[in-house]
Amino acid sequence: MDEPISLTEARQEMVDSQIINRGISDERVLNVIRDVPRHIFVQESDINNAYSDHPLPIGQGQTISQPYIVALMTSLLNLTGDEKVLEIGTGSGYQTAILASLAKEVHSIERIEPLLHFAENNLHKLGLKNIHLHIGDGSLGWPDAAPYDRILITAAAPEISKDLLRQLNITGRIVCPLGGRWRQTLEVWVKEKKGLKKEKILPVVFVPLRGAHGWQDL
Repeated sequence: MDEPISLTEARQEMVDSQIINRGISDERVLNVIRDVPRHIFVQESDINNAYSDHPLPIGQGQTISQPYIVALMTSLLNLTGDEKVLEIGTGSGYQTAILASLAKEVHSIERIEPLLHFAENNLHKLGLKNIHLHIGDGSLGWPDAAPYDRILITAAAPEISKDLLRQLNITGRIVCPLGGRWRQTLEVWVKEKKGLKKEKILPVVFVPLRGAHGWQDL
């Protein structure tokens, strides 16, 4: 895909200044972020801001996450290339494209139909063949394709539901912002035979997860 040199340079600068300088060192993750054109996943009015160090609105009250957060959450999944991944919250499809470039198969759920169509069009431009997009309540997961090796939740959840935990393989991991409506902690949960191993990473602020196991007062 041809693109202006200025956007290519902005993407490389984004990786160097925003991601590597903050401690992300996974070369597979870095290389994919260098390659995936983030500017096709934002609104046309924001193309010149696509590589800025902050989230951007993508319509329907949703956002595309800050580049560093995308890189961090991806690196926390510890993808090797053999995994089946469930993403909850497709948004514009940027994180989906990153996951699909690093995993064997990605199932992504979006509850807002216009956003799903936006993501579908964006992902089509990249020619990725290992992505399955679904419309539905992401808080329930997608049992038809379970079990998954990794689950990534890209909206703030009050809890991780038993539905999602049932859909996760033993030794699988979930990365998710957990907490209140206005402030959360990015956490990693690893499913072990004897229970769950949990690690808190850093404070974050995400749009709220909606659905049966999300926020009910929205």
